[in-house]
Amino acid sequence: MAGRFEATVQIDRPVEEVFAFLADGRNDPAFNPRVLEITRAPDGPTAVGTVFTSTVKDAGMKTTRKIRITGLQAPTTLRWTEISKNLVTSAEGGYDLTPVSPTTTRVRIFNTLEGHGLGKLLVGLALSAARKDAPAFGLRIKAAAEAA
Repeated sequence: MAGRFEATVQIDRPVEEVFAFLADGRNDPAFNPRVLEITRAPDGPTAVGTVFTSTVKDAGMKTTRKIRITGLQAPTTLRWTEISKNLVTSAEGGYDLTPVSPTTTRVRIFNTLEGHGLGKLLVGLALSAARKDAPAFGLRIKAAAEAA
């Protein structure tokens, strides 16, 4: 079973600034409390093929996540897939950015979660929690991007 969650938020920053903030996955801890640490490889600007490796805390357990950038069109589109082998992974995720005005950007984030092995039994719970948190997640992105 796979499923998707998403959130949309309006950020009081120009689209280029918001894109730069979100494209650098090392900023994720500023809005995602699950992310304990994160690195980028190779070093340099984010591009298709860049991999972000993070240590996250899910349901009280620490796991390692590897997210590969699969699509990038500045300043409006960013796509990724999880390449790590966890029980529940992000099969596809992304940000869609739309300039609302010269100083305001609409951001839609989405993730498609998929279970593997025992994770097929857990993905429903993970998806339910993610959907419940989606509006707050969007607001955390907004606060972090506006503070950056």
